[in-house]
Amino acid sequence: MPHIASLLLLSTSTFLSVVAFAQQPIRPLPKVGSCPLGYYSSGNYCVPSSSGNTRGAIEKSSSSCPLGFFSSGNYCLNSPSNEREAIQKTGSSCPLGWFSSGSYCLKSR
Repeated sequence: MPHIASLLLLSTSTFLSVVAFAQQPIRPLPKVGSCPLGYYSSGNYCVPSSSGNTRGAIEKSSSSCPLGFFSSGNYCLNSPSNEREAIQKTGSSCPLGWFSSGSYCLKSR
């Protein structure tokens, strides 16, 4: 029985680290107009609030957000069920391991 518990613990921790790695990072953003939901203004930045409801965000580079994100002012916020990270696309293609979604690149699973 201890072997099964160890395997379950290892599987759970591996799953959690994969999910945490794949989601949009929650970090300060350059301030462009008003800060998105879950962030507050600090100088020239929008800083994640400590409320625990903050989602990863990316600056909006067009009128729409990438797949799995929703609009909040001049930003795109990670949807609750989204497990992908987004970056702004430079040029016409995305780097290896990423795919195109409008003006953005999303990390492949």
